[in-house]
Amino acid sequence: MTISIGEKLPAGNLMKIGEAGPEPVDVAALTDGRKVVVFGLPGAFTGTCSMAHLPSFMRTADAFKAKGVDEIICISVNDPFVMDAWDKAHQASEAGITMLADPTGDLTVAMGLEFNAPAIGFVNRSRRYAAMFDNGVLTILNEEEAPGTCEISAGETLLDQI
Repeated sequence: MTISIGEKLPAGNLMKIGEAGPEPVDVAALTDGRKVVVFGLPGAFTGTCSMAHLPSFMRTADAFKAKGVDEIICISVNDPFVMDAWDKAHQASEAGITMLADPTGDLTVAMGLEFNAPAIGFVNRSRRYAAMFDNGVLTILNEEEAPGTCEISAGETLLDQI
């Protein structure tokens, strides 16, 4: 079942590359007492993700911060090394985006936002969405109907709703 407005973001860990290599990032620490935008996508380095979804949040990062958003987080079911390479290739962190991996898809599945396409190696991948969490509670969820589109999940759409 998909996470609903008013529900708390499930507990768990995401991953990032730190100075000593892969390290866990506690989801509760990211969201407790903060306004956080989270956008999920099927995969780093994939077409729509690289050409539309990630850039839409890079373009709007300053406007989100001006509206009181503490952090903008991109989550993908990839390993932290891939997310780090994708970050460097697009300079996402320099634009104000925190790039985090959900390596096994545990958080994505707990939110009910997974999809599977085993023929192309996508297992428990994230559906394309954009969400707003206030103190860990979901206040807005924009989910695309098809993984290859980025309209209602784009940064500009979510920004207009805040």
